[in-house]
Amino acid sequence: MREVVIAGYLRTAQSRSRPNDPARDWFCQMRADELLARLLPEVIERSGVQPEEIDDFVVGCATGVSEQWAYGGRSPIFLANLPDTIPAKFIDQQCGSAMAGIHIGFMEIAQEFADIVLIGGMEHMTRVPMGAPLIDRGAINPNMTLFLDPKYQQWDMMTSMNMGLTAEKLFDGTDYTKEDMDKWGVRSHQRAARAQEAGFFDGEILPIEAEQADGSVKVVDTDQAIRGDTTLESIASLKPAFKKNGVITAGISSPLNAGATSMVLMSKETAKRKGIKPLATIRSIGFAGVDPTIMGHGPVPASQKALEKAGLDASNIDFWEINEAFVIVALNCIKQLGLDPERVNVMGGGTAIGHPLGATGIRLTGTLARILQAKGGRYGCANACVGGGQGVATIIEYEG
Repeated sequence: MREVVIAGYLRTAQSRSRPNDPARDWFCQMRADELLARLLPEVIERSGVQPEEIDDFVVGCATGVSEQWAYGGRSPIFLANLPDTIPAKFIDQQCGSAMAGIHIGFMEIAQEFADIVLIGGMEHMTRVPMGAPLIDRGAINPNMTLFLDPKYQQWDMMTSMNMGLTAEKLFDGTDYTKEDMDKWGVRSHQRAARAQEAGFFDGEILPIEAEQADGSVKVVDTDQAIRGDTTLESIASLKPAFKKNGVITAGISSPLNAGATSMVLMSKETAKRKGIKPLATIRSIGFAGVDPTIMGHGPVPASQKALEKAGLDASNIDFWEINEAFVIVALNCIKQLGLDPERVNVMGGGTAIGHPLGATGIRLTGTLARILQAKGGRYGCANACVGGGQGVATIIEYEG
C-alpha cells in the first residue's frame, strides 16, 4: 500500500456549550457546519493544494440530526464555496467519528482510490444537545422505546446510553481511587493552561469572529473550558454527576463543547512532488468493540490492534493522546497498556480542552502530530472511547 501523510491540520477553538444557558457559549450564534465551512478553505490553502485536486471529503459528527444533518456530507462543501465536483461522506461513529474519517481517507489513499482527501469533524452541543434525537425536554421520547425492546435486554442499554454510568462501571473494575482521578483532572487543566499560555494551541486554531448573544462580536481563538486555576480541593468538592453515591463528577469528565476540526491527507508521493513537508505519516489504524456498558475500555483493544498492525509495542510510542471523555478512560489505558503517564496527554486532555464529540478524533491526531514535532518524538498514538462500546486508534510517525 502507498504511504499516507497528514499534510495539514486546523481547528476552531472549542467553546463551552451550555444547552440551558446558550448565551454563555461563545459560538451560540453559529451552527457546527458554519464553523467547519470557515476551516475548510483555510486548511486546503495551508496544505498547499488546490480545491480541484481533492478526491473526497469525509465529515464526522456524532449527532447528525436537525441542523447538523449534513446532506451526505455535502453541505459543508457548499457553505465553504468549494467545487461541487468534490464527493462527500457523512460518518457517525459517535465520539470516534472524525477519527473514523481519517481511517477512511487513509484507506482510500493507501489503496490508490484517491490521492488527496479532506477530512472534517463538527459538533455543537449547545444548539444540538447530546441525546437530541432521543430526549425531548427531559422526557423520554418515543424513539427511546427502541432500547426497551426485550431484544436489547442483555446489553443493558439504559446504562450504555448514559456515558457517565459507563464511566462509573469502568472505574469499579479498576483499582484506582477517586483521588487518583481528581489529581489527573487537575493535571489536565494545569497542563492545558500552560500550553495555552505558551501559545502552543495557536498553531492549530483558526481565530473565528463570532457574534455573541448580545450582538457584540468576539474573536474566538482560545478554548473556553480550560481553567488554569483548578485545584485539587475544588475538584474534590464536586458532587457525583451521574448517580447517587457515585464517583464521577463534572471535574473529571469532559465538558460539553462546540467546535470543528479539519485535516488534509495525501499520498507521500504527492507530498514529495508538491514540495510539502508533512506533519506526520499515518502508520496504522485500529478499531474495536467492547461491552457497551464499559465503553471507556474501548481504546485499549483498538490501540492493541493498531500496534500489532504497525509491528510496534506500546513502549515504542513516544507520546499518547487519549481522549479524556472521562479521566478514568485515560487512567485505564495507562494501566492496561503499561504506559508512562508522563507521555500521556502532555498538553492537557479533553477534561480541560474539551470534547465536541464528532470533531475530537481529528483534534487528538492533529495535536499529537504537533507534539511529536515540538518534542522530537517519533511515534505517537491517538485513541478514543466511543459511545455504544467501541474504541478507535491511530498511530502516526514524525519523520523530521
